[in-house]
Formats: sequence, structure tokens, C-alpha cells
Amino acid sequence: MTMEEVRAADAANAQTKAEWIAAIDEIGEEAGYFERLGERHFAFFTDAAPTLLVSFESLSVVRSADPGQMPLGHRIAAQHGWSQLSIIADGETWFRDPAVYGYFDRLVDDAFFEDFDRVVFFGAGMGGYGACAYSVAAPGATVVALNPVATVHPSVCGWDERLAEYRRLDFTSRYGYAPDMIDGAAAVFLAYDPRETPDAMHASLFRRPHVTPLACPYLGAEIAPAFAFMNILSPLIEAACEGRLTPALFHQFYRARRNYTPYLRTLLGVLERDDRTLLAALLCRAVSRGGSRPRFQQRLQALEERLAEDGMTLPPALG
Repeated sequence: MTMEEVRAADAANAQTKAEWIAAIDEIGEEAGYFERLGERHFAFFTDAAPTLLVSFESLSVVRSADPGQMPLGHRIAAQHGWSQLSIIADGETWFRDPAVYGYFDRLVDDAFFEDFDRVVFFGAGMGGYGACAYSVAAPGATVVALNPVATVHPSVCGWDERLAEYRRLDFTSRYGYAPDMIDGAAAVFLAYDPRETPDAMHASLFRRPHVTPLACPYLGAEIAPAFAFMNILSPLIEAACEGRLTPALFHQFYRARRNYTPYLRTLLGVLERDDRTLLAALLCRAVSRGGSRPRFQQRLQALEERLAEDGMTLPPALG
């Protein structure tokens, strides 16, 4: 791409962002407000009902969403007639900005959250950090965080090399250390893959009696997209907003992983790596039942041959 093409693409992108801001601003004027917080953050609020969903999201993800390039929090709240507040970051800011601190200070001073019967904070990854860190502004809230991060400060998590480029950000001032900020929450649900060592270490820092870890082994470090693909992300947030979310309900939702191919491939790889041939074959048989997923069917044949060499056969299928 030539320099002229790069400049043209940048100009088109800037125009698209400006158009997006104008569209969201118009919606905010009708139903609430849209406010710029410093140079790299936005607050988008719509007032509709005593239930408030507060989401922490990335502008790039919002603008790639269908339909309408709307924040996930807004899309869910609009379907149910709930109020919503989307805090949107333009880039990998980790919501560490005095303008954001000041905004939540004003909400507290105005007793904003006291106007709602139920408040839910939600976020994933960077947004999960934001949801936990700023939930302190709304005592009694429920927090749902996916792949939660406690802090990026190297004195606490210098072991997490994934975050090295963000260590210049200030995590020692207000709303800084997320595990301390959830003390006033009524309930905190943290979803993560315990086999992803950095994520598991961050989750372990949230040691509070009201914290419920939701282990999602073999799902990886990007749980939000996986949940969305399995069609359980919105139901999970909706259950929290309705006061129905429990570990049992989550695991009921999480049964959807049985039809999620990336999860099944990862699980199969682990079983084969650990030489658990019988279990691997049983998995392939269950997955390929009905003629779907030919790759698992082919793998099943190879695994059955390996079992035969060891004088073993699969037990009869049930049902």
C-alpha cells in the first residue's frame, strides 16, 4: 500500500468514526446522553428502566458489531427495555484515565446508581478489568467479568508478559487494583480458563467470599468470542440482570461447548497428547454421531485401529 493509500484509508476511518460518534450522540440525546471522557473514552447512557447494565467495551469491537455498530450492553438492554451505560475505550487504554475517574466520581456524587433497583457491571479482558475496578462506585452491584485482569502493575503481575506494553499506564492511583474495588459488590462472577496460567493467576487474586469462579477449561484466553459463538454470552448477562445467575445456571449454559468445534478440537488434542486413546476415541464417536464433523470420524477410525493393536475395543454406544 502506498503512502497516499494509507493516508486515504486513515481519512476514511476517521470519517467513519466521526459518523459513528454523530449517530450515537443522536441516540443519546433522545434517550439519555453521549459524553466524551477525555481524548480516548466515551460514556453512552440510555434511561429506560430500574435495571441498569454497565458495560466496558472497546471502540474497535463496537464498530465491528452487527447490527448497527452498537455496544453489546446497549443491544442487550434494548431488547429487554433496561437502562444501560456503556463506557467505551478508543484503544488499549485499560480505562486508566483521570477523565474516567472523574466521571465515576460525579456519578457517585449525584447518587446516580441509587436510582436503579439492580446494577450489573460487565466486561471481558480489558473490559473485565474495568467492570471490576469501577464497580466500587455502585455498592451492591453484580459483576460479570470474563478473563479478568487484576492489575497491570509489574510489582503485582510482572509475570504476565502479555501486559508488558501497558506497564507505563498508572495502576496505582484511583480505581487501580481491581480485587480491592469489588469489596462492595453483592456478587462477582469470574469466567476464565484455569489452563491458561496468566488468566488463572489473575483470577486467584480476586479472593473474596462473594466471588464465584466460573472455570472454563479448554476454552482459551478469549472467552467472550467463544461464548458469543455458542450463543450463551447474552443469556449469561441477561441472567445476571434478572438476578438469576448461579453457578448451576452457568454450567447449564456451558453445556453448549459440546457443539463448539474449537473446544472439541482442543480437548481431543489434550487427550491424545496424554495418551488417553480410549477417551479420545469415545469423544470422537460422540462428536461424529449422526455423520457430522468428518474430521472427527476419520480420527475415530485411526484411534480404533490403535486400540485394536493394544487388544482393546470401544464399549457399545449407549442410546
